[in-house]
Amino acid sequence: MSRLDETHKLPIYQKAELIFHLVESLMASLPEDDEYIQATKEFMRADAMIISAKIAGAEGGNMYSIRMQNAAIIRDHAMHLYVQVGSLRFLENFKDLEYVTLIRKEIDEFRHLFIAWVESFDKSNAMWDDWGLFNPPGLLPPNEDENDEDYFDPKDFFDFDDDDDDDF
Repeated sequence: MSRLDETHKLPIYQKAELIFHLVESLMASLPEDDEYIQATKEFMRADAMIISAKIAGAEGGNMYSIRMQNAAIIRDHAMHLYVQVGSLRFLENFKDLEYVTLIRKEIDEFRHLFIAWVESFDKSNAMWDDWGLFNPPGLLPPNEDENDEDYFDPKDFFDFDDDDDDDF
């Protein structure tokens, strides 16, 4: 089974896909003649699409800092989507309040899956984040005397067979 197939089987990915489909259904029910609603639809679509893509990106490698960077982006877009969907309740010409309730419920369930998913990240597979945002507890900064080029090892990012070692 490919890594992408494994990603598609993850409960968090499946929930993100469900949310995307619910958002698509909601958008189909919204009026076309309101500029505010049209702009909101585009924001909601983008947020819902990015969530699944960033889960796949985080699962594509096992580097802690990259996974955490994707997780932060996912959180941001999920929170935006939650607010945007909720804002529809205040529109006079919007009557499908069940969609708002359902999508917000699914996002809340997604949040619980997200917390468990982030907790599963391998904290021992991390490179120092010079910005200090995605360093797991206990990770020490690299020795400043080390050459940055020596610190980077492409084998940390790619799977190699033993006979491919001489490619680098």
